[in-house]
Amino acid sequence: MAPLNYRHLHYFWVVAKEGGVTRAADKLGVAAQTISGQVALLERALGVSLLAPAGRGLTLTEAGRTVLSYADRIFSLGEQMLEAVESSAGESALRLTVGILDALPKLTAHRLLQPVMALDRPVRLVCYEGELDELMSDLALHRIDVVLADRPVASSGSLRVFSHALGEYAVSLYAAPALAARYAPGFPASISGAPLMLPTRTNALRGRLEQWFDTHELRPAIVGEFEDAALMDTFGRHGLGLFPALTMLGPEIEAQFGARAVGELDGVSEQVFAISGERRIRHPAVEAMLAAGAARVPVA
Repeated sequence: MAPLNYRHLHYFWVVAKEGGVTRAADKLGVAAQTISGQVALLERALGVSLLAPAGRGLTLTEAGRTVLSYADRIFSLGEQMLEAVESSAGESALRLTVGILDALPKLTAHRLLQPVMALDRPVRLVCYEGELDELMSDLALHRIDVVLADRPVASSGSLRVFSHALGEYAVSLYAAPALAARYAPGFPASISGAPLMLPTRTNALRGRLEQWFDTHELRPAIVGEFEDAALMDTFGRHGLGLFPALTMLGPEIEAQFGARAVGELDGVSEQVFAISGERRIRHPAVEAMLAAGAARVPVA
């Protein structure tokens, strides 16, 4: 048998992880025909079919699942090799690459990552923001070490992931000073009819907020829905309406956005999870983040 071509193997690995040739081509920035050709060469070299048509997509054959399991280990070892070489070459800083769900407020991500920057050794922090599916693909490809999200993620197919709870935090409503002064007295009854901004329904917090309003028989006037929490905060700073954020972030919100607390939403909480590709965390920076989360007192 001819020596294994690792470029061909890598293309197959990405196709398997991404679930198709087109998505793999987008991920790698090459033409789909190139991907198909490289995988075909790998199949020819191995003498087996690795992928089979399934509806409009592809599925792994038995041989494909076997090759994928070895490819996972091969490319994982490759990442470890690079880290080891960097370390032996005098790289003193600990590198942590974090994927942050775009719906997660930036101030929340900053607060959760503070323990990482307080480690005894220097840390080189690399942060990416995106949608959950995109971040999970990068996690599977070992491009990032951990994902910060507002919901747990279950393993699926060949992707094994583990959700580590970082905490559950109380939520308050905030507003520009004039609005806060108007609606804080008599809270929560005072906010019925108040202008309100909410996260879109893709955010796990949205359902909890709506349930709280229903429970208290309150009907605020929704004036905006935002996928990006930072954009919602910006509109809130300029007085468009009340907006939700973590209670513990009150001082930062007042300092950064000039907004003040209107009132705490009793029983409403924001959950945050660290998603990793391993059950037992070995990265010291992620360990520090989890330890800090475990030390916080949950609201529920």
